[in-house]
Amino acid sequence: MRTQPVVLVHGLGSSFEHGWRAPGWVDLLTDAGRPVIPVDLLGHGTADAPHDPAAYSRLETSIERVLPLYVTETVDAIGFSLGALLLLRIAARTPERFGRLVLIGVGSNAFRTDDAHGALAEAFERGGDPEDVQTRLFVHLARSAGNDALAMAACMRRPTDDFTPADAALVTCPTLVIIGDQDFAGPPDPLVDALPDVQLVVLKGIDHFRTPSEFDCIDAALEFVEAVPPAL
Repeated sequence: MRTQPVVLVHGLGSSFEHGWRAPGWVDLLTDAGRPVIPVDLLGHGTADAPHDPAAYSRLETSIERVLPLYVTETVDAIGFSLGALLLLRIAARTPERFGRLVLIGVGSNAFRTDDAHGALAEAFERGGDPEDVQTRLFVHLARSAGNDALAMAACMRRPTDDFTPADAALVTCPTLVIIGDQDFAGPPDPLVDALPDVQLVVLKGIDHFRTPSEFDCIDAALEFVEAVPPAL
């Protein structure tokens, strides 16, 4: 039986409370006897919300600061979207810090270098309701979580290095990738092919935003980290 704490890392525009507690993840992990380590990424939730993109250049530190002090103390980690991408970068540098890793809502986008981030940042800066459906959903998500639109824009404009399949190959801890077959982050194959120790769950008919609240996603993730609550 696994007893390691579980780090939960939300996606862009969300927060720990909005992304994990509201859909029931925290209660389920607690019922399974697993301590939960919350993360609010810079610009989100209860964290500071600077408007300077340079402040977000090491966004991973929002996660690293809550990890156990000693590298020999492992945690399991579950991340969605931006949270999953950040966990990938940390695990590529220090895979020994993680027992098991669950990456939700990521796939080939882990290696993309297109200008989608700039377009989304502009939408946050303009305010209102963008015409593009996907962009509008991100904007509405951030609003519903109570996040600062200009902080979201700064987060999207942060300087960042490319992440390559060679980097992903350094993530040696057991990893589960969960993605909907309607998710713009896909297809999952380039990421799955690059990870050395990986399982894949594809959710039929599910898009990016629905994934973390889907029962099949929650069940697969909890089973993978061996945190299934006892039967009533």
